[in-house]
Amino acid sequence: MKIDVKIAGGIVALMRAEVAAGQKAVSTTMAQAGASLKSAWRTQITGAGLGQRLANTIRSQTYPKGRNSLDAAALVWSNAPVIIGAHDTGPLIRSASGLWLAIPLPAAGKALGGKRVTPGMWEQKTGLKLRFVYRRRGPSLMVADAVRLNTLGQAAVSKSKTGRGQVTAPIFILVRQVKLPKRLDLARDAERAQGAIPGSIVRNWAEDHL
Repeated sequence: MKIDVKIAGGIVALMRAEVAAGQKAVSTTMAQAGASLKSAWRTQITGAGLGQRLANTIRSQTYPKGRNSLDAAALVWSNAPVIIGAHDTGPLIRSASGLWLAIPLPAAGKALGGKRVTPGMWEQKTGLKLRFVYRRRGPSLMVADAVRLNTLGQAAVSKSKTGRGQVTAPIFILVRQVKLPKRLDLARDAERAQGAIPGSIVRNWAEDHL
């Protein structure tokens, strides 16, 4: 018995087509994985109550750009890595000077641009001096004397000549360190996305032949 096997279209053309299908499958899968992980991280951030603005700092990009490749890769990152990383790890925060961390109270208000105000910024903005109050039990304070509280509860310069309405207002709480609670688990979503890649490549490769 003699059996002849013939390959229609040429083996070279078939192999080229198969490589092209593989390149497309891998690139498509990596683009899908990157988009899926970006969406999962954004959902996790908003779900933790950290806001849509911070969630929108998550970005994704597939490489190489503009062409398919068997070596395609997806990169997912944040444009605010320090903030995201802090909520992901729950670090212990200490003062850079080794002394106190000044945490603003509502009476401190906010600095320009909505940023968290510091003691130096507050004194510069108001022209008032802060006074240190040490407390053996509980956090120490930085207070402002002879100020008034406006309708927002923020300390402001008092123009009263009689002292009416003037108070000594706590402006900052001073602590040695703060343990930031861990509110995110980005590795969990990354592991899920990575685990789904092999099966997704096979599906996308098969669909290319249908």
